[in-house]
Amino acid sequence: MTWSIKILRAGTMRLDGGGMFGVVPKTMWERLSKPDEHNRILLQTNCLLLEQGGTKVLVETGCGSKWSKKEREIYAIEDRTVVDALHEENIDPSEISHVVVSHLHFDHAGGLTTLNKDCPVPTFPNAAVHVQAQEWADANQNRAVMTRTYLPTHLEPIVSQVKTHTEASTILEGLTVASAPGHTWGQQAIHITAPNGQVVFPADVVPTIHHAPPAFVMAYDIEPYTAMQTKINVLTQAAEQGWTIALGHEPGPVLVKAESDPERPERRRLVPCQ
Repeated sequence: MTWSIKILRAGTMRLDGGGMFGVVPKTMWERLSKPDEHNRILLQTNCLLLEQGGTKVLVETGCGSKWSKKEREIYAIEDRTVVDALHEENIDPSEISHVVVSHLHFDHAGGLTTLNKDCPVPTFPNAAVHVQAQEWADANQNRAVMTRTYLPTHLEPIVSQVKTHTEASTILEGLTVASAPGHTWGQQAIHITAPNGQVVFPADVVPTIHHAPPAFVMAYDIEPYTAMQTKINVLTQAAEQGWTIALGHEPGPVLVKAESDPERPERRRLVPCQ
């Protein structure tokens, strides 16, 4: 079974450039991602809409809409959500039958719920929500290096919809998940069989096109060394097997290929798909 894939732009945001590039000096990363006056770099919350035979699957949900004016200012969260992106495709959230989230940080899972008269309710009431069991446990116990990233308003309303997975698992034919630890212990990558071959959504393993070098890991990662090893493995497999990579936070071209860096053949670089 193959899936058609549409990229949904669920809204921009900005996070601290130092946080996004970890130990990499600012003199290096600011040439790649220009920071604003608050040292924040522009990021997008990219989601994927998968369709096959009338079944509609959403990969990731973005930040959602449940933000105060102050919170929006802190993260420069655009007043746009994945629901807006779906409506542009003439799709109602009730038509989504499965939602797959890489992990449950607010910029990936915030869109799972929305406000109804100030009460958070599921955005996708008819969908099963797929997440790793480790991630679900950690999120509900708030095991994170960041404060206020696992929020009850994103999690409690969807408890009855959650389907947990352990390590590699098949969700539907042609749609699988695999453990991708480092950013969180329970992060998962999503693998999709598409008409032109395999597509992988590695989420915060490789958030932008500039995060291909092994050392370019985030200060937000719970285990930076593990994150680096996961990235090396994913990019090596992608290059060797010809996978297309869909980048979760890239504000530019979302679909890229991994190839050997001519200057350092042992490393990979990312190039936009033609």
